[in-house]
Amino acid sequence: MSGDAGPRPSGTGEAERRFVEHRGLLYAVAYRVLGSVTDAEDVVQDAWLRWSRQDTAGVADAEGYLVRTTTRLAIDRLRSARVRREAYVGPWLPEPLLTGPDVTENVLLADSVSTAMLVVLESLSPLERAVFVLGEVFGYSHAETARCVGRSDAAVRQIAHRAKKAVEARRRRYDTDQATRLRATERFLAACAGGDLRALMEVLAPDVTMVSDGGGLTGAPRKPVHGAERVARAVTVLFRRRPDGATARVVPVNGGPGIVVLAAGTPVLAGVLHLVDGAVATIHMVSNPEKLAGVAP
Repeated sequence: MSGDAGPRPSGTGEAERRFVEHRGLLYAVAYRVLGSVTDAEDVVQDAWLRWSRQDTAGVADAEGYLVRTTTRLAIDRLRSARVRREAYVGPWLPEPLLTGPDVTENVLLADSVSTAMLVVLESLSPLERAVFVLGEVFGYSHAETARCVGRSDAAVRQIAHRAKKAVEARRRRYDTDQATRLRATERFLAACAGGDLRALMEVLAPDVTMVSDGGGLTGAPRKPVHGAERVARAVTVLFRRRPDGATARVVPVNGGPGIVVLAAGTPVLAGVLHLVDGAVATIHMVSNPEKLAGVAP
């Protein structure tokens, strides 16, 4: 998957060739389970280290072995990450990720990697999240998923049902038409760049909500901001604070059009807009410098 492949392992030989063949899939699974570019890269690297230490010549199903290893590593890492997030300053959002046309043009893949979906997945337990990702996104059967997570088929069937029900209850249906989203994002950016409060409010739904993740390291609001006027003012303040010489552009982020602000080639802000009936209903902004590696040029 373009922009969704993760790091390359170091090493040579047949073992590396077989690993690289599945590397994109492993990274895609890890990122959706974790919502973190950095953690997903670490998990894929750990999976490579385990693979490279095995006598892989006798492994007939390399994909099954590697997805199982990656999934279990991701579950363990997510459990420890949940503990760290309890002390996180302000709202926690998934790390934004540049995505290619193969993701953007596939409605299922685009939805599964959207920040809106990743936020909803945060409400699941690590095990529920892994089961949902493997079954609903990547199409693994209950039996295959059971082998990946180390549970019985019957248990996975129940977990999958519970997870799907929870996701459907929490998720909000947003516009999926990419052309409409692109036009709204371009209008939003133009209004922000020009400091045009009135033009900005014309793009926003009256009940719009902005969630900003600065991790306590930037001037991002530490609570969600509600209402068109308040959101418009908060957004213009954020854009006014960007470093001198910074540039903003619309690029594919998490399966749809997003905004990335760069200062001297380094990302300082990434935002994604979610639309309902053509108006911006939810804004996710990430300015925590520790969470922007995935949108670096």
